[in-house]
Amino acid sequence: MNLTYRPATALGLILGLALAGTGVAAAELVVGMQQEPTTLDPTADATASIDAMLTQNVFESLTIVNESGEVEPNLATGWEVSDDGLTYIFTLAEGVTFHDGSTFDAEDVVFSFDRAMAEDSVNPSKDIFKTIKDVRAIDPRTVEIELSEKDAFFLFNMGQGDSAIVAKETVDTNATDPVGTGPFRFDGWTRGDRLTLVKNPDYRDAGDVALDRVEFRFISDPAAATAAMMAEELDAFPGFPAPELLPQFEADPRFNVNIGSTEGEVILAMNNAKPPFDNPDVRRAVATAIDREEIIEGAMYGQALPIGSFYPPHGTAYVDLTDAYPHDTAKARQMFESAGIAGQTMTLRVPPFPYAMRSAEIIQSQLAEAGIDAKVENVEWGFWIDEVYKQKNYDMTIIAHTSPNDMGNFARGPDYFYGYDDPQFTALWNDIQTEADPERRNELLRKGQQYLSDQSVHAFLFQLPLLGIFAKDVEGYWASSPVLYMPLKQVSKGG
Repeated sequence: MNLTYRPATALGLILGLALAGTGVAAAELVVGMQQEPTTLDPTADATASIDAMLTQNVFESLTIVNESGEVEPNLATGWEVSDDGLTYIFTLAEGVTFHDGSTFDAEDVVFSFDRAMAEDSVNPSKDIFKTIKDVRAIDPRTVEIELSEKDAFFLFNMGQGDSAIVAKETVDTNATDPVGTGPFRFDGWTRGDRLTLVKNPDYRDAGDVALDRVEFRFISDPAAATAAMMAEELDAFPGFPAPELLPQFEADPRFNVNIGSTEGEVILAMNNAKPPFDNPDVRRAVATAIDREEIIEGAMYGQALPIGSFYPPHGTAYVDLTDAYPHDTAKARQMFESAGIAGQTMTLRVPPFPYAMRSAEIIQSQLAEAGIDAKVENVEWGFWIDEVYKQKNYDMTIIAHTSPNDMGNFARGPDYFYGYDDPQFTALWNDIQTEADPERRNELLRKGQQYLSDQSVHAFLFQLPLLGIFAKDVEGYWASSPVLYMPLKQVSKGG
């Protein structure tokens, strides 16, 4: 395998010399990534690849979510909950330091949460903190968090990248030089090419970390990703972009192929804040014009499950609503004519991901058959984040929402890029979020799925699968992804 690239930093050289002196070969992993972020701070940007590379690897949070979706201790070794469910007292791990050598304590937790909850906060999931009333440091090892109302997802949310604990001294440079407490330290970022991490020798469980160095290479083109894997320039590609080539890798004894699940609902998002998509009947017409089977076969080569609302098929509260709007081109054409928009041109702005670009071509054709001219614009990720996500300058787009428990997106009001503002759904989501009983909460989640389907807020396409290609000697990667991150602490290579 091509592992000749080495970090130029002093830390990388020291690690290499130390290992050479012991006669132990450095354990290095080269990982392919489709998406390169524009920043490296998970508390300031919604790009999924930030979490995939850095959350729970460089940055840590009070809790962590395991592969089964269960919440476990992390920077907090344990916690107590008051009888009314409104007060959490966290006991923090001892002997933890940030990568710059500064000590982690309760004041860092208070700073991180105050920053995330501030009025001018740019945290991409600021809403997950809205139930927090107060955060107090009881002593250096104890933090008390008081909620204004019960939050069924609180401990789960505390394990996300948005809840990463950062230091006041280094927070301003985390966008390009991230400093956390995790098992790996940031080593370097060559924009447009690669990002590297090295093992943190001062990590509290450093003996459990098998890898000495991890290099992420940014390869969005499916052909280039395939060539790099076949040439053994990469050891792993956990989000492989070419589903049509999986049989080729399955037949090659050098590789293991994994097909798992993610929390990523792929949607044809419509800007509900502007005509014609402020009209539910137009949105229903779009849903009627869409043929999911054709999209899944053409864009994903059959490697995806259809969805009819905003909830993963593997979830305990899933309701199959894929038949809510049966594909009917003639009916869709009549619906567009009745709405007075037949023949109109609409812009479909698509980010640079194969699943989105391939789906856009098929949807463009399907809408054309129903009398709508969808003009496809393939845009760079930075442009999409700014124009679509932040400025809401779009008619339609295609995107996978990979965060867990994110039906609350529809309760974020008109400022969120959906442009969807529905007090009735917002009230329903509040009931979901504050319901402590799992069975009752599942009933409410089913009601939420039905409501979003009835309103046809978007055209719901398919659940993004986790397609992974791995060299035979790579072990420890999760088969499925219940959260955005993929902890590398448990990953090993060789041996």
